Amino acid sequence: MTAHTSWKVVIGLIPPRLHAWHWAVFITVASLAGCATPIDRVRINQVQVIGTHNSYHLRAHPSLLKVVGLRSPETAQGLDYSHRPLPEQLSRLGIRQIELDCFADPKGGLYADPLGPKRAAALGLPPVPNYDPAGRLQAPGFKVMHVQDLDYFSSVLTLVEGLQQVRAWSERHPRHFPIFILLELKEDQPDPALTRPVPFGELELDALEAEILSVLPREKILTPDDVRGGAPTLPEALRQHGWPNLKAARGKIIFGLDNEGPVRDLYLKGHPALAGRLAFVSVPPGNPAAAWMKENDAVANFDRIQGLVKAGFLVRTRADADTVEARTNDTRRRDKALASGAQFISTDYPEANLDLSPYVVRFDGAIVVRTNPVNGNPSLQGADLENGHARQRRSSEVFRGTR
Repeated sequence: MTAHTSWKVVIGLIPPRLHAWHWAVFITVASLAGCATPIDRVRINQVQVIGTHNSYHLRAHPSLLKVVGLRSPETAQGLDYSHRPLPEQLSRLGIRQIELDCFADPKGGLYADPLGPKRAAALGLPPVPNYDPAGRLQAPGFKVMHVQDLDYFSSVLTLVEGLQQVRAWSERHPRHFPIFILLELKEDQPDPALTRPVPFGELELDALEAEILSVLPREKILTPDDVRGGAPTLPEALRQHGWPNLKAARGKIIFGLDNEGPVRDLYLKGHPALAGRLAFVSVPPGNPAAAWMKENDAVANFDRIQGLVKAGFLVRTRADADTVEARTNDTRRRDKALASGAQFISTDYPEANLDLSPYVVRFDGAIVVRTNPVNGNPSLQGADLENGHARQRRSSEVFRGTR
């Protein structure tokens, strides 16, 4: 076989459900011969990966959960989950989409003295340990947490810290599928007694991008400009040439803005079709900036998600929420999410919490990146597309236990 041999000839000889080890032989031979492999040519919208919701989240101290539960037991129950550190999620669990909630703190120290421990002490509850003994929250910059003052335990205190961990992992695994980082810019104040967040204006949005670029070089990021190319809008670009293929996109980081409404609109202001911006935004399909969309309800919006995927868009959906599915081992929403074709399936349970149930969200065979069930290549079914070959890893190689 020469480097110019058409893969169409080879593919025509391969049964659609070829075993993974057969695929490995074909891919290895092709690579040695200098041929581009079928996996190289797969576009990033033709696959599916597992992500985590609130990826930084650590279960709050029991006293804080008690404070929340006195007002809303249901809310406290929904906060009762934890994730491994980001590098462990990426390596051990094969996670390729993460979510970081960001609070602006331009002067520093705004969230360094949370109210929750004081409320717990007033109720006579066990003391909450100092969350930041090194004083990292005193420095200016974006802080990562779920709810200020109450549900603030996080494996990364700052956006910079989270991005540094992702970059370090990426540099150790340069052929990884692009990591999609969903950023939710928080300005909520659920209770008037809680710390009032700094609202996101133009200065804060510019500072956010500057902070990203302080960690990640622009060439490491797959931006809207990269996808648009010479097209006037992102939907037109998807029609003309589509998303990059795996060969071009490996090792990249993609950002998406979780916010809708005024914050999203301000992010778009002065940046037609996201020109010059780092992150994609969720907008209707006809919007000039439409390329990625957030559709969290995979049950109610199943047909809509499939339609968006078939039209060439990236979609993120959720397999579960608020610990509800895990408490009853209800897999209906998970199964709909997986079948919908949404490229990013977000969960709080990439591994089971056996104190609740066996509920878990992962692909058979511990596959990290699989061909998309809606628009993917059926001949790649059963292959792990992560490393450009088709070796299926045994579960024990990735999932070394649950918690």
